[in-house]
Formats: sequence, C-alpha cells, structure tokens
Amino acid sequence: MDFEAPAPSVEHQREPCPHRIIDDVGGAFGMGAIGGSIWHFLKGARNSPQGARFIGAIDAVKVRAPALGGSFAVWGGLFSTFDCSLQGIRGKEDPWNSIASGALTGGVLASRSGMRAAGKSAAVGGVLLALIEGISIAITRYGSSRPAPQEISKMREEMEKQRGREGLAAAAASQ
Repeated sequence: MDFEAPAPSVEHQREPCPHRIIDDVGGAFGMGAIGGSIWHFLKGARNSPQGARFIGAIDAVKVRAPALGGSFAVWGGLFSTFDCSLQGIRGKEDPWNSIASGALTGGVLASRSGMRAAGKSAAVGGVLLALIEGISIAITRYGSSRPAPQEISKMREEMEKQRGREGLAAAAASQ
C-alpha cells in the first residue's frame, strides 16, 4: 500500500508525510521548550525567595522546560503520525484528517487512565482541533484579498472595452 501524500493543495504547502512527522516533532519540542522556558522562568522567579529570584528562575527552567518540550514533542509526533496515516488511508488531505487525528491523539495519550478518560480526552482533542480548523478556514476565506467593489466595476469596464476592440478588429479583418 502506498502512503505517499497526494499533491499538496495551494493552501497547504507541507512536507511529504514521512518527513512531516519528524518536522512536527522538532517544531513541537521547540514550541514546548521555548514556551516552557518563559512559563517556568516566571514561575520560578515568583516562587523563589527574594534575593535568589534569578537563580531560582534559571533552575526552574533547567528542570522543567525540557520536560514540557518533550511532552509537546510526543503530542506532535502522535498527531502527525495519525494525520499521515489517515491521509494515506483516505487518500485526501482535508480538515477531517486533523480533527480525527486530534481525537485519536487525545485518546491515546489518556489511555493509561482508562477508557472513560481516554474517551473524554478524545472528545476534547477532536473539538479543539475542529475549532482550530474552523478558525483557520474562516481566516483564510475572509482574510483573502478581495478587490473593492469600485475595482471590480473598473475591471469589468476594461474587459468590455477590450472585447469591443477585439470585435471591431475581427469585423475589420473579415471584410
């Protein structure tokens, strides 16, 4: 069975599937590590005694930020694996793959806590990805550059003038 991705659409210029998984794991780790560094720096500074706030903040970052980056990397890797698998099975790349991948990822990550927790996490993952995909589609649809009504009417007039010139030239050529 061939799991090669179909040609990406104009909207989605992404890596092919096997490479996308590695790319997404690295990107997710980076986001988690950077975000975790900021979060744990502030938290470490706040929870440290006065006079040792900077050292406490740095220690908190060294201990917790890599772990958060790793957690993000696991989530990103699972999500991309499911996304690529669904794309290979279904033969198309659309928002439903991402929504189902979010649900599957949430369910798998919570599976150690039992079926009920896995089901709830799957529902939350699916809903969150549906919201993200919906917002992305709305931004793409409404954020695209549309010409102003005045520009549209001006373009129509120019097209009509051009057609008129072509019609006159064709009539003159036939005589």
